[in-house]
Amino acid sequence: MKYVLVDKNDEIVDRVDLAGNVGKTGATTYFKGVKRLPDDNDFGKLWKVMSENEYNMYFKNNLQNRQMGKMKYEWWKDIGENGSELDI
Repeated sequence: MKYVLVDKNDEIVDRVDLAGNVGKTGATTYFKGVKRLPDDNDFGKLWKVMSENEYNMYFKNNLQNRQMGKMKYEWWKDIGENGSELDI
């Protein structure tokens, strides 16, 4: 199974393809060894470990909030004073 190491900005820092039976715990142990940071608390403050499928699902669910930044469509500003779109 493929696992990814994600930083606090939700960007993939590293990825690995491990045997399916190691699970997220085994992937976390692997990444802690790679980063040479064995303490769980310190590691957890900087990164999180997810399966690639979990990351893709999480990213796609939050994609709408990431798009266009401050230029998101604000539909309520298109409605005029008396509630009609024709007031614009």
